[in-house]
Amino acid sequence: MRRLRLAVVTMALVAVVTPVAAAQPPAGLPETLTQTVTIEGINRHLIAFQRIADRNGGQRADPTPGFQESLNYVAAKVRAAGFDVTLQEFSYDRKVVDAAAVTANGTTFVPIHMGGAPGTPVGGITARLVVVPVDATTGCQPEDYTGIQAAGAVVLIRRGGCVFSVKEQVAAAAGAVAAVIYNNSTGPILGDVDPATARIPVAGITGEDGMALAGKSGVQVTVDVRDHYERTVSHNLLAQTRTGRTDNVIVAGAHLDSVPNSPSMNENASGVSALLETALQLGSSPQVANAVRFAWWGGTWDSVGSDDYLNSLDFEQQLDIALYVAVEAIGSSNGGYFVYDGDNSGGQVGQMPYGSAHIERTFVDYLAGRGIQAEDTHIGQTRGEYYYFIAAGIPTGGPYTGIQFIKTAAQAAKWGGTAGMAFHPCHDSRCDHLGNVNRGILDRNADAVAFATGAYAVSTEDVNGVPPRAHRAASRATARKTAVNSHEVR
Repeated sequence: MRRLRLAVVTMALVAVVTPVAAAQPPAGLPETLTQTVTIEGINRHLIAFQRIADRNGGQRADPTPGFQESLNYVAAKVRAAGFDVTLQEFSYDRKVVDAAAVTANGTTFVPIHMGGAPGTPVGGITARLVVVPVDATTGCQPEDYTGIQAAGAVVLIRRGGCVFSVKEQVAAAAGAVAAVIYNNSTGPILGDVDPATARIPVAGITGEDGMALAGKSGVQVTVDVRDHYERTVSHNLLAQTRTGRTDNVIVAGAHLDSVPNSPSMNENASGVSALLETALQLGSSPQVANAVRFAWWGGTWDSVGSDDYLNSLDFEQQLDIALYVAVEAIGSSNGGYFVYDGDNSGGQVGQMPYGSAHIERTFVDYLAGRGIQAEDTHIGQTRGEYYYFIAAGIPTGGPYTGIQFIKTAAQAAKWGGTAGMAFHPCHDSRCDHLGNVNRGILDRNADAVAFATGAYAVSTEDVNGVPPRAHRAASRATARKTAVNSHEVR
């Protein structure tokens, strides 16, 4: 979806400010920060977000009052702590649902309309339901449709084995008039298909609804998925330390909103809370070499405000950003320990900005030091707050505990939890509440965020060659001594 952009800065967003003088950064800042950022402090913020959701219809979605209360809560905390706070207003295209129903034999299931796919006509599309046989790669190959007469039918496909775009393309090539994709775990399904190639409407339903619908194979089914977009105003919240270099800033961010009809405690109140507690424990005037800018993004899960933020900066202002730490979904109930694949060792990401591999290594090494063997995870390059930093060439990385994908037996043996179950079965559901946050996993990943933030506040030399202040001071002292000695010899 191409979005018109309007960035209105309501406070001085990028003004060049001489930083408050700071003493030499303590050598143990990263370690100290991991000790002061506690699960008790993070959990208090989670409780606040749950209560905000509870009194606002069970959600904190932008632009509902629950989102505004969440924004006010974070803003009050960082202002009270003395940070240089900026509220950036922007506008985005918000999806408004006009119709969402899959009906068969009098039973109606509520789907989502996958982004990028065409909508149905008013009243929907009615056709015979054909269930694609389930295997590890359901609906990913043309041969999956051999002998099932998909032409002119609505096809039901299980998630997994390939991206949604491939499932849509193969179904359309088989002659299907619409596709319904059901989750391979509990909970709803969210996703996109490629608008450049999509030919048929695609609806996503829960795993439970998919199993129920599969029992109605051969009946007439009506798929009605339609929506439109409305221009909506939102805000990004940025809080920057008053100390440290402003031309080599560390940015750490999380999207603030929930999805509609969910408190979204894991995705993404866990990241929001860990980031907030890190900011509060670091303080507004820490002894750091580089300023730290914490960001809580407005918008929705598919139209996040980091795009508008970066578009409000010119190239020189973007150069002032040393790197971006993405903090998203770090308390999954059946979670694992993943780090975004900055060096593309998994072969799925594509070109990443230089320095991303070094951020990945910082997180991997920190977790290894706690006896945790992390795995690479694909970092999405179609949306998400981190996508726009990658597109701008800014080194990017961060931790992640998994959401809708299935935990393998090997991962369960390594990390604990239940094999054959999604990393977070309640992803984007009403049950993504305070009772389904894994606080042990959240604690360890929040420590990793705190460590990386502290480490890069001291030095980004491994990422972009900017050394810590102590090295620069020592180099200047050596240079002065050499110059004096040289003068004396002459």
